[in-house]
Parts: sequence; C-alpha cells; structure tokens
Amino acid sequence: MPRSRPPSFRRILVLRILLLSIPILLIGQYLTIRQARISLLETARQNLANSSVQKGVNLSRDMRFLQNSLRSLAQSQALRAESPERIIDFLSVQLDQLPYFIDCLQLNDGNTGAIAFSTCDDSLLPEAINPAWIFRGTNNPSPRSSDFKLVYAGLSPESSPKIQSAAEDAVTGTATANSMSRLDVVLAAPVYARGGGGLRYTLTLRATLAQSVTTGPGSLAGDMVIINPDGVILAHPNRQQVGKSVQDSLDAERFSSILRNVQADRSSTVHLFHFLPVGKEWLAGYTGVDIPVNNRETERWTVLAVTPLDHALKGLNDVRNGLVLLTLGLLMANALLAIIVARDLSLPIENLSRYAQQIQDLSHLKETSQDFEVREVQDLATVVANMMKRLEERAQELRHAWQDAQMANQLKSEFLANTSHELRTPLNAIIGCIRLVKDDCCDSREEELEFLDRADQAAMHLLRIINDILDIAKIESGTLALKPELSDLRQIVQEVVDLQSVHLQQKNLDLVQANLETPVWVLADRAKLKQVLLNIIYNAIKFTEQGRISIDLRVETDSSSDLGSGGLSRPLMGMPSTYDASQITIEVPLPRVLVAISDTGIGVDPQQQPKLFRPFVMVDGSTTRRFEGTGLGLAISKNFMDLMGGSIHLYSEGIGKGTTVILALPLSAAPDTVGARRVETELTDFSSSSTAASKSLAVSAERTNG
Repeated sequence: MPRSRPPSFRRILVLRILLLSIPILLIGQYLTIRQARISLLETARQNLANSSVQKGVNLSRDMRFLQNSLRSLAQSQALRAESPERIIDFLSVQLDQLPYFIDCLQLNDGNTGAIAFSTCDDSLLPEAINPAWIFRGTNNPSPRSSDFKLVYAGLSPESSPKIQSAAEDAVTGTATANSMSRLDVVLAAPVYARGGGGLRYTLTLRATLAQSVTTGPGSLAGDMVIINPDGVILAHPNRQQVGKSVQDSLDAERFSSILRNVQADRSSTVHLFHFLPVGKEWLAGYTGVDIPVNNRETERWTVLAVTPLDHALKGLNDVRNGLVLLTLGLLMANALLAIIVARDLSLPIENLSRYAQQIQDLSHLKETSQDFEVREVQDLATVVANMMKRLEERAQELRHAWQDAQMANQLKSEFLANTSHELRTPLNAIIGCIRLVKDDCCDSREEELEFLDRADQAAMHLLRIINDILDIAKIESGTLALKPELSDLRQIVQEVVDLQSVHLQQKNLDLVQANLETPVWVLADRAKLKQVLLNIIYNAIKFTEQGRISIDLRVETDSSSDLGSGGLSRPLMGMPSTYDASQITIEVPLPRVLVAISDTGIGVDPQQQPKLFRPFVMVDGSTTRRFEGTGLGLAISKNFMDLMGGSIHLYSEGIGKGTTVILALPLSAAPDTVGARRVETELTDFSSSSTAASKSLAVSAERTNG
C-alpha cells in the first residue's frame, strides 16, 4: 500500500498552534469560571449570613415592639375602668393608630372567654384555652398587669392571595421581585380591673411580620425561614412546609446541625439539597435570635436567609457568556494569527523548496533569494546556496572523476592489449630461436650463438616487462619497501651511463656529461635510484634517433640559489637557452641535488606531459606504435622518487624539440673521512674497469629500463 503524502509545513504549523492554544484557552476559561464561581459563592455566603443576622434583628425588634404595644393597650385606663361601649370606641381609635403590620385586635371576657370586641374574622384564641388559664398557671402564681404570652406563631390560613402567590413562585423558582416573607404571630395580654380587681379582659392581637425583599435572580438577601427550638418550621417560602418538622425533611441531618449550631450561638452558611420538592440546590445563611414568649421565658429561634444556588450564581452566567464570547474571539484571532504566522514562516521555506526542486542542472545554478526577514531562514538560505555550490563543485569533480575513470579504463584496456603484444613478441622470438637451434637448422656454430643471443635478449626484455608490472603492483598495494643508504650520486650516475654506453654507440648518439669533482651524498635506495636513472636514460636513448644525450648534475644550497626552494637558479645543461628556468617548481627543499637528462628526440606535446607520470599512460597507446614499452617506467620512477623524498619533473617545448627530465633529491651530509677515502677508492677502481665491463652489463640494464 503506497504511503500517503505527508502534510505540508504550513498545515502542520497551523494545527500545532491551534492544538496548543485551544486547550490553553479552554483551561483558562475553565479556571476563570471556577474562580468566579468560588468568588460568587463566597460573596453569596457572606451576604446570606449577614442577611440572616439582619432578619433576626428585625424579627426581634418587631416582636418587642408588638409586646410593648400590647402591654401599653392592656394597661390603659380605658380598658381597666370604662364601660364596654367606651372600650369599643377606644379600641377603634387605637386600631387606626397602630402600625400597618398589626392586622386586628380582639378583646375576650376574662372569665367566660366570650369575644367582647374583635376586628378579626375569627377567634384568635383556641376554644380549648381558657383566657384566665393563660395567665394563671402554676408557672404564674402572682399575676401582673405587665404579663403577656406568645399564643401562636406561624402562617395563618387567611394569608392574602399575594402572599400565597409569592410562596408558590418561590417553590417553582420563579419568585418575582418584592415578594413577601411572612410570619403571623398572635400575642395575648391580661387586662385587670382598676383597684386591684381580678382579670377583666384578655387583649389579643395578630400581626404579620413580613419583610419586603428582592428575591429574584442575582439577589443575595434571600427568603426568610424561621424554625423554633422544637424544629417546627414557623415561616417558609412554601406555605405547605409551615408547621412541619425539619426532621421530616430529606435534609434533616443538615437542619439538625443548623439547630445545634444556633443553640451553641454559632452562625454560618450551609447548602441545602432538598429544601424544596423540586430538588434544586439552595444556599442558606443562618443565625439564632432570642424571642420572649412571656415575661420570664424566651425561645431561641433559628432564622435562615435562603436563596436558590442559581440565583446566587446569577452573575456567573454573565461571566460565562462573556468568557465564551471572549474565547470565541480569541480562537478566531488565534486561528487568523496562526494562519498568518504559518504563512510568514512557511513561505520562505516553500520558496527554498521550490528553488531546490527547480534545480535540474547544477551547471545552470541560480542564486537563491537573500531577502528573507527571518534570520534562521536567511541562514538556511545561505546554507542551501553554499550547499548547492559545493554540490556543483562535487558534481564537477564527479564528472572529472568519471572521465578519468573512463580514461583509466581505456588506458588499462590499451595496456592489456599492449602488454599482451609486448609479451607475445619476445616470447615468439625466444621460441623461434630455440626451435631453430633445436632442429639443427643453423649452418654454423656462430649462427647458433647468434640465435641464442637473440633469445637471451628477448628473455631479458620479457623479464623487464614482468618486473615493471610487479613493481607497479607493489606500489599500488603499498607493499614496496625501500632500503635507504648513504651513496655517492656521481657513482650511481656513472654506473648507469656505463651500462647504456653500448646503446649510445649503436645509435651513434653523443653523450655530454658534466662531472663534479667532489662527491654528492644522498640518502636513498641505491637499487631503486639506479633503476630510475636507467629508465630515464633508456627512454632518452629510445626516443632519440640522432643528436645527443646530456646529463647534468648540480648541487644547490642556500648560498648558490637566489630563488630558494621554489625554482631553478639557472637552466640546466641540455635545456633550451630561451627557456625561463624559474617556471619549473622544485618541491624538494634546499640543500638539494639535481640530475637533468636531456635529449634531442621526438619531444612530448605539452598537453600530454601531465599524463606521462600516471600508470599505463603512453602518448601513443596503439599496438602498432613505433616504440615498444608498457607505459609503466615513468610512473614507477615517480613513485620511487616520492618514496625517497625526492621529485621528478618532465619538460618539453613540443613535438620534435626534445625532452628534459629533472630528478631532485635532498642533499645529505658527508660521511666521516675514512669512509670518504674508501668511497673515493671504490669510485676510481670502478671507473678504470667500467669500459671493459660495459658490454657485459648492457644486457642486465634491459631488466630495469622503462
């Protein structure tokens, strides 16, 4: 199954920004709403606690006002001495002057309990209660005119429709502003006859203690709930709950805890989960208030200020709505910002990508744009441009390497063909000469020796070819070992010249040689250095048909060279007089010794000169070429010179203008005097015997020639 195409950098960047920012915004919104809810709850708790205290203070104040008003009326002279007709007129006048929350007055006969005067719709005293008993019990042995008694507290059945509607709205959670929290109380006081007489009347009043509060959403005043010490509900927003015990409620444990705290004179707030049948959660602040029930007894009532939790958290909806709008706006702004940022960041990268994709040929490389506004992208563009340039350079190198490899392959093919030809030619000569002698085809002994001599020369030529192949193989594998020793370079050059004297004579070539009077000491492998010189001189003789061979030997020190180690102080012997010797760069430092072998032969094309020191390379690589050879001589010589710390250089002005090969070696210090005399003696003996031995050594020289 093929892999799907990966998403673009712009898309990844937008998604990453949104995936990172959206959770942060949502978490921030959640934490803000949570903190706002905590703050609103704390505010609601404090307000409800304060509201419950205020409701308790108002309730205690109203109760004491009713008690004082009732006792004042009961102690008036009109009720104690006047006739019933005058009493009725008096009470009618007083009723108009009483506060609005006193609903009605009722006057009962002190002995029979019959209603003497009443503005109420029904009797305020239960029929089973004797008015005289109310004040003459075992707990009140000495009646006084200042006595009073709380007869009833609760919600009267005759509650106004307005009060009932407000209570029902509170049940359903739709209470309107300015609803009434109502408590109906009935107080009774004795009226004694003037002059110490007995109980004449019982004065009773009914009052509605209602608090006009705002109980809608957002209000923190709360509805009033009153519970007496026995756990009976005296006032409640739901009239069906009045008169019930809190122990019958689903929140009985919480109400019991509230009553215990109130009896311990503690105020606080509490959450009620089953305050009403609808199951909404309510928040309540509560406190205790002492209410006198007669002259000598008081009861601690529990006053609660309750409100639905959603009313207390009404402001949270506004906060939530504002946060939602703010979050949506931030999300839109964040998405827009992400798109803009992703575009600004991805556009330079996309341009770089298109730039890289459009490059098909490094040879026609165009400069990348450098006007990016982002520093990292600008650096990336610079790196890409530099990388492209390096790739172009590497491509050029690869092309050159490929061309060199093709050339090397061609050269090796030519080498194999030439080597096969070079090996087959002497081998055929060896076989032919041996068979002629073996088959007794020669007419004389001299002819047999002539054929054997030809076979011997061909065998030595074959051995030389094989030695060259073995030497180049050792050089390429790095297994060639040198044995450096301190040697006199003059002696080595003379030995090589003596070995090649026969060939010089055969081709009628002149030898011009510059001899130094003092020894020239070098530290080199004598055999390898001799092989190099043999290769160079042999090639000079081979490629020269007429003219001369020049050999110059020069020692250069700091005092004798004004060009330092960079070039020649003057042209060497055999070089054209018009040639600027400073153009040849010698890498061997001073002091050094130079050996120059010059010829007047066929010369070398200047364009072909750098190739001649590579293995298997010849100017004429065909099998029908004029001169024999494998093309390994100069390559072997260069490697030998490099291993001995020297260098080799070739110079030719062109075809037909001869060739000069320069060998450079570091100059070594002279040995001790005894060793020097011994070397001089050996050199003299060798020179005297070199002429006689030159012919016999000529054949051996063929083994080491290139």
